[in-house]
Amino acid sequence: MRSGSPIAYFLFMENDVIQVAPKGISPTETGCAVFFGNEEKTFIIYIDQAIGQVLAMALKDAKHERPLTHDLVQNIFLGLNIELKRVIINDVNNSTFYARIVLEMENELGKKIVEIDARPSDATVLAVQTGKPIYVSQKVFDTVEDMTEILERIHRKKGNDNDP
Repeated sequence: MRSGSPIAYFLFMENDVIQVAPKGISPTETGCAVFFGNEEKTFIIYIDQAIGQVLAMALKDAKHERPLTHDLVQNIFLGLNIELKRVIINDVNNSTFYARIVLEMENELGKKIVEIDARPSDATVLAVQTGKPIYVSQKVFDTVEDMTEILERIHRKKGNDNDP
């Protein structure tokens, strides 16, 4: 689903995806590593530092004095009666991840469900801000390396750093 139109009407079947959540963010030399996962597996998507900061703020439910870009997108959705239903991390190619945001709009003409191509970082911020689920395709989940141990080491190190 990478190529072609940025808008698609194809929806993933429920059994083709696995629900995940952001489990941690760690700075890197070039940006941030976002750890996604569930009880079974954790994987990393690398994102730029600015979006990493916005995601960290969203995870902490921090408020801003003025709307950021993702807040603006949400306000547009609200004004047009569009609801973000879910985010799907649907593909990975040479360490580049791809995502889709699934939107639903209902008006006097009926209900319309649309998938739109998005960077996983932007899609994740929107999902976290709206409390909507994040899924990963089974194909991607099977492909990515399990980084659970790395995340646990980071958490232990942060815990030790906070000790007196």
